[in-house]
Amino acid sequence: MNTPPSAAPGRPPHRMDPAGGCPHAANARLLAEGAVTPVVLPGEIEGMAVLGHDALRDFLSHPDVAKGAQHFTALTEGRIPDGWPLRTFATVPGMTTADGADHRRLRALVSSAFTARRVEELRPRVEAVTAGLLDGLAEAARTGGGVADLRRHYALPLPLGVICELLGVDPAHQDRLHRLSSLVVATDTEPAQAVAANRELVELLASIAGDKAEAPGDDLTSALIAARDEGGDRLSQPELIGTLLLMIIAGHETTLNLVTNAVRALCGHREQLALVLEGRAAWADVVEETLRWDSPVSYFPFRYPTRDLTVDGTLIPRGTPVLAGYSAAGRDAKAHGPDADRFDITRTTAAKHLSLGHGPHYCLGAPLARMEAAIALEALFTRFPDLDLAVPESELVRHAGFVGNSVRALPVRPTP
Repeated sequence: MNTPPSAAPGRPPHRMDPAGGCPHAANARLLAEGAVTPVVLPGEIEGMAVLGHDALRDFLSHPDVAKGAQHFTALTEGRIPDGWPLRTFATVPGMTTADGADHRRLRALVSSAFTARRVEELRPRVEAVTAGLLDGLAEAARTGGGVADLRRHYALPLPLGVICELLGVDPAHQDRLHRLSSLVVATDTEPAQAVAANRELVELLASIAGDKAEAPGDDLTSALIAARDEGGDRLSQPELIGTLLLMIIAGHETTLNLVTNAVRALCGHREQLALVLEGRAAWADVVEETLRWDSPVSYFPFRYPTRDLTVDGTLIPRGTPVLAGYSAAGRDAKAHGPDADRFDITRTTAAKHLSLGHGPHYCLGAPLARMEAAIALEALFTRFPDLDLAVPESELVRHAGFVGNSVRALPVRPTP
């Protein structure tokens, strides 16, 4: 029986808030009712969310679950307008919306840039950038009455600078790229603004690619263009632009939230910070526990069953847009124990989180994100061991939208 999600017996749909907010209270309530829930997406589009750890792990690797937009029933029926805030997630050409051989082809074109060896070669550069940013953070605090926005001056420019350097993007474009990508991933962007931001971002990336085609360099964008030009069918122009868009957004937004959330967690749990400062735990442990406890991505769009699929006892009809509930799965007590809502960097289950994905679409940039975050945190708290929030956690303004999970600014006092 092809039951619509809203008619799922005994469970009313959860209305996703386009403005975002802290997800954890709602996640706990939803998880208490089951691992899968019907949801209402912006524009009154019916969908589902998979919240439980085990259910999500199995769903992400299920052979009858696809990423291609042709499987999105509401889209193919013309019910998704151009200005729909989640449309880019569904339709951008590239590996995040490809399946099977197409996905493997696109992934192979960029995977060599993110091997463990290539990432390790970036370590000295990441450390050098981090040192410079710490000087900038200290200067921002000096001119700001002892307070600086860690997100703006530290957590953002590190991953954005590194991914742009990998792609060969001129630093002059970085602020604009971040502004546009933030509009693209936010779920509360007005339709006209969303259309304009997408158009401007595509035009900017096409211009960057055009410059690289005329003057290639030793960078990933030039390599992708060469792959396109060598075979013609290896990488189309829309796929090139879509891949660049994915690399820039995923290459900095996730790590930006990860570093921000880790600093918040450590400032709020000084006993955990003491463990790592005293050498009784590693910075890598902080990274993994932050990924689990306060995932930088809360609900990621989309996957679609290619047939009616029962997940943990709940029917998800074919063609339904499904959100991957990473922030909920990270605090699932069935996977992480009865204290799953407690931040504990000594937790033995921390590394089994799903916050960087699972299955064929597992995050290609995971090694880079982990390295950047560990270096950033160690350098920050080594230089400023008494660093603390300048305002109570309760006064921090949350991220716009239900995809990303963090705060808009993080005022801190970086006391030496």
